[in-house]
Amino acid sequence: MSHLPPAGTQDPIELEILRHEILSIPNQIERNIERTAFSPLVQEYKDYAVGLVDPEGALVAQSRGSLPIFVANALGTGVREALEIHGAEALRHGDAVLTNSAATLGQHLNNVVLSTPIREGGAADGALLGFFAVLVHWIDVGGSTPGSSTGTNTTDVWQEGLQLPSVRLLQGGRRNEDVFRLCAANSRFPRLLLGDLEAQLAGCLLGRDMVLEVAARRGVPLLRATVAAMRRQAEAAAATVIAAIPPGEYYAESVLDGEAGVTVPVGVAVRVRDGRLTVDLSGLGPQMAGPSNAGRNGGAVAAARIAAKYVLTPDEPVNQGDFDRLTVEAPDGTFLTARPDAPIGGSGNTIPTVVDTILRALGEALPDRAAAAHHGTYGVHTLFGRLANGELFANLDTATGGWGATAEEDGAFPLRSNAHGDVPDIPVEMQEALYPFLLLGKALRPDSGGPGRRRGGLGVEKTYRILAPCKVSLKFERAQCPPWGLQGGGAGQTCFVEIRRAGGEVLRRWKGTYALEPGDTLRVVSGGGGGYGPPWEREPERVLADIAAGYVTPGHAAEAYGVLLGPDGALDRAATERRRAELRATARHDDAKGGQAA
Repeated sequence: MSHLPPAGTQDPIELEILRHEILSIPNQIERNIERTAFSPLVQEYKDYAVGLVDPEGALVAQSRGSLPIFVANALGTGVREALEIHGAEALRHGDAVLTNSAATLGQHLNNVVLSTPIREGGAADGALLGFFAVLVHWIDVGGSTPGSSTGTNTTDVWQEGLQLPSVRLLQGGRRNEDVFRLCAANSRFPRLLLGDLEAQLAGCLLGRDMVLEVAARRGVPLLRATVAAMRRQAEAAAATVIAAIPPGEYYAESVLDGEAGVTVPVGVAVRVRDGRLTVDLSGLGPQMAGPSNAGRNGGAVAAARIAAKYVLTPDEPVNQGDFDRLTVEAPDGTFLTARPDAPIGGSGNTIPTVVDTILRALGEALPDRAAAAHHGTYGVHTLFGRLANGELFANLDTATGGWGATAEEDGAFPLRSNAHGDVPDIPVEMQEALYPFLLLGKALRPDSGGPGRRRGGLGVEKTYRILAPCKVSLKFERAQCPPWGLQGGGAGQTCFVEIRRAGGEVLRRWKGTYALEPGDTLRVVSGGGGGYGPPWEREPERVLADIAAGYVTPGHAAEAYGVLLGPDGALDRAATERRRAELRATARHDDAKGGQAA
């Protein structure tokens, strides 16, 4: 914050108590938003971020439930745009500003930031203490397809919906009803959108007032000192981990499925030098013709910060200090630094693979912290159409799958992408009550986790039966880049979607929009995570437990892990020893061939 006091001038106990008070405010507002929002995307899926930023737009605190993709300070980015457009002096107590600017936020237009200034004493011209901000994924902002961000064939951002470049929703506490009407008129679901917007606005104003109450009770000097201390603590924690990384440059690469069957390279260099971490994304492929792009802040910066947070300070509350020693380098014109007019409806779909690749590079330097690749896709599958009463509906969902194993632990499952974190499922009962389909089953996918001394997490199979004519839009990734293993671990299986027509025709797809008819089934299959370490080093007892749990089939156990069962279903130790000797010999032979080729 402005005019920060020097370190060490306040009682550290007072600073710590107030730190926890500050951290609690976004978490309390988050619960209110969940309780009062209208759409399942906010109530259940929890596609939002809530937080406090300082007068310059640096993140102070963010709610625990906020998605990792917003850790890159989408809230502060929205505030900085408001400051640039309106100026700090013109943003008074009682104002509230909306933005989803593609040029600034760089994510799909459904992600809308609402921010309000916090001025000392609640006075119009009081000293600026910061901003309270709430980001919500609006259910629909117009564009070519219900759900807006769900379109699969957009070619520019104007086809994806309404843009709000730092527009005042409130001014001096008075509602700008024109803006409310404008937002409603540009949505296919105005009732749900306005309900979510009212929850977003109420959360923003209540969060502001809670910070003002703390400032009045504890004093502005202590508040400022605490915010400064929070940033110093976060930077120090990150600096400690960076100091333990051997200086040097670390490189990793992967590929994206891309568009029209043309794969897109993902080349990442991570440099550690002079106590700083630089993520160089110059090796990313070019901007794509379709919607699988993101702008710089919502793309390149977001990917680098998500990866840095996982490695440097995963257990600490998020703060700008986490990233003060991080530099992100990326040229303009890549798929994560796309032009402001580029289509960005699928902005998040490519980020998980880029995060995975950054982590792969860092894994060379920090093998004890390295993880094999996860399923690596948002796996967006949106069913949309009209209900029997003629009303439009859109049910946006994303895939859960397996995460990569580490040196100590099997991969977790089923979880969404590393840009989602642990976002929960919308309850099946709610989906079936609202939309014209039945979920016939949802089950773990045996053998999908990469084999290893520590096994990769499992993917998921989910099957819908369609009850009324509708369409499905698909945005899946990593079909051509299996989630890799580490240190001899095997790759996880990849994802796909299967459409089975009532007449028997079967289509296997990853991207695109397809018409569905009553009686069709839609099978959504996610990938597993990569394994860690040679599979034949996995304890036979663990493999037997995996077989008993249904995670691994007996055939896969024999082929990949070298664990064989006798006629009675018990471990055949002699056969297992012979098979594992074969696997070790094959691995040595392959290593020798690889060395000769090199």
